[in-house]
Amino acid sequence: MLNPIKLASKNFLSSLDTSSEEFFHILEIAKNFKNKDLNIEHKDKVLGLIFDKSSTRTRVSFQVAMSRLGGTAIDLNPTTSQIGRGEPIRDTARVLSRYCDVLAIRTFEQSDLEEYAKWSSKPVINALTDIEHPCQALADYMTIKEEFLDFKNVVLTFIGDGNNVANSLILCGALLGVEVRIACPKGYEPNSLIINKAYDIYKKKSLLKITNDPNTAVLGANVLYTDVWSSMGEENQKEEKDKFFNGFTIDNDLLSKADKDAIILHCLPAYRSKEITDEVFESEKSRIFEQAENRLHVQQALLSCLLH
Repeated sequence: MLNPIKLASKNFLSSLDTSSEEFFHILEIAKNFKNKDLNIEHKDKVLGLIFDKSSTRTRVSFQVAMSRLGGTAIDLNPTTSQIGRGEPIRDTARVLSRYCDVLAIRTFEQSDLEEYAKWSSKPVINALTDIEHPCQALADYMTIKEEFLDFKNVVLTFIGDGNNVANSLILCGALLGVEVRIACPKGYEPNSLIINKAYDIYKKKSLLKITNDPNTAVLGANVLYTDVWSSMGEENQKEEKDKFFNGFTIDNDLLSKADKDAIILHCLPAYRSKEITDEVFESEKSRIFEQAENRLHVQQALLSCLLH
């Protein structure tokens, strides 16, 4: 029976906190959990959830994952705790380390997440920051592997804002040697530090392509992926951004230029007729809800490795 291994890094703050071998191991453990071929107990272990941003899939999948491991999840809502009243992170982290066995944090600044990790004696997981969404990327690549069995010759095209999801797809692509194409309007490219990190890792630099033309980005692609154009906290920019993103909707026309066996991914929530048409979203090529389900399995696998 395959059992979780202890990860080299205590925390999971970034996709690069795992090696490619560890990444594959997490996916394999997740597959075993999904197929009910593995039963691991972390009885009496407690996961603390600190969510400064609203959430459906991340919150529920973490709670269910911890429950399936026999543990408990505590929702440390900043609006009903001292966290939201300005208590320093270093104090909160040191106290919670004495109550909880692992913390999952969903916040704005990556630096805040790193501050928690600095002061916490227990593992800290990035449940989303403005710069990365590594747990989402784990589920995304699990879904791709389920479809294509491995990552050889897979081309992943992300169309939309160069946001935290795009950043994590890029970093994982570099780790796994997957060709990643990002198509976004001028001025909305992914973070340059992320791009440089990825180029440092990629054995073949040509596997990462950043373009402003969605039509060329989708040519022969195996995976078409999109996300909302305006992330949480950008609601006031919504109308302005919608104008810039005209032509970046995944519709049947764009889909027809991809590989004939291409699949569609979206990390949800989705705004039909904006980043994706309803027709494509509901098509037989969609793996969006398999992808959403896989959040549960990869997080159960990640928790089991971090608690090992």
